[in-house]
Amino acid sequence: MAIIVGISGCLLGQQVRFDGGHKRFKFADEELSDYFEFKPVCPEVGIGMTIPRPVIRLLDNSIDIRLVDSKDNTLDYTDKMNAFTDNVLPSLETLCGYIVCAKSPSCGMERVKLYLDNGHSVPGGSVGIYTKRLMQKMPWLPIEEDGRLCDPVLRENFVFRVYALNDLYESIKGEDGITRNKLMNFHARYKLALMANHPATYRKLGQLLAKSHQWSDINAFFVEYRQLLMDGLKHRSNCKTNTNVLLHIQGYFKRNLDKQQKAELRDVIMRYREGNLPLIAPLTLINHHLSLNPNEYLSKQAYLAPYPEALKLRYSL
Repeated sequence: MAIIVGISGCLLGQQVRFDGGHKRFKFADEELSDYFEFKPVCPEVGIGMTIPRPVIRLLDNSIDIRLVDSKDNTLDYTDKMNAFTDNVLPSLETLCGYIVCAKSPSCGMERVKLYLDNGHSVPGGSVGIYTKRLMQKMPWLPIEEDGRLCDPVLRENFVFRVYALNDLYESIKGEDGITRNKLMNFHARYKLALMANHPATYRKLGQLLAKSHQWSDINAFFVEYRQLLMDGLKHRSNCKTNTNVLLHIQGYFKRNLDKQQKAELRDVIMRYREGNLPLIAPLTLINHHLSLNPNEYLSKQAYLAPYPEALKLRYSL
C-alpha cells in the first residue's frame, strides 16, 4: 500500500498558481510518486480564489501576520485560509509527510517574504499561513519544501521520517489497536536510527518506554511517543554519529568475521569517517556480512534499510 503524502498542487504540475502556471517538482512527480500516493492541495484555490488571480503577500501589521492582496491591504484572506486549513485537517490525519511550495505566502515553510505597511520587508521572513497552521496542528508530521529537498541531506532525512512514521502507523494496526508490546517492537527496530540521528532522544525514549506501564491511557502515551520520536528523527545524522553506530554494528560480527574481514570493515568505516567514502559503502559491506551471518536484531534495524534502495538517497551522504 502506497504511503500517503500531502503536497502543494502546483508541485505536481497542476496549473493552479496565481499566474495560471505550475512549479512541477521533478523529484516528487517522477521519483517519489512510485512510492508515495500524493494528496495535492492548493489552499488558495481551496478558499475560492480564481486562476489566474491577484498576487497575495504576508503583511505584518504590528499586531499579527495577515495574508492580504499585494496592492490592497484591506483585502484580507487570513481568516478564510485558517478556516480552510481547520476544515481540511481531518482529511490529512492519515498523512505521513507533506511537501510544500517554497516562498509561497500560503504554503512556504520558511523565509517567505514578510512586508510592513511601508512596503519594506522584514529580514528572515515568515511562514506561509496554511503551512504555519498545519505545523501547529500536526507538529509530528514531516514537512519540507521543494527548494530544501534539493539538499541531499535534507532530502534523505525527510524521506526517512516519512517511512518511519508510516512504519509506526502500520505497526499499531489490528483489532487490538495500540498496545505497549507493539510500540516496544517498533522502538526496537529504530534504536540504531535514533542513535545516529539524535542520541539524546534515543535515551529519552528508552526512559519513556521503561515507564509506559505507569500510563493509564495508551492513546495519550502513543501521542507522546510519536512526538518525541519524530522530533528526534528530525535531527539529521552526521559523520560522527553514523560512525559510532557503524562501529557499534561491527561489534555484532566479532565472532563471525576473521581478522582480515574485521580489518576491512573497520577500514571502510574509517574511510567514511574521513570523508573518502559515502555512507552507502560501509552499509553495503555490513549488509553483505549480515546476509552471510544472520542476526535477528540487526536484520530488523530500520537504520540498515530505511526505504527502497532504488531511491539512492545515501549515495551523497
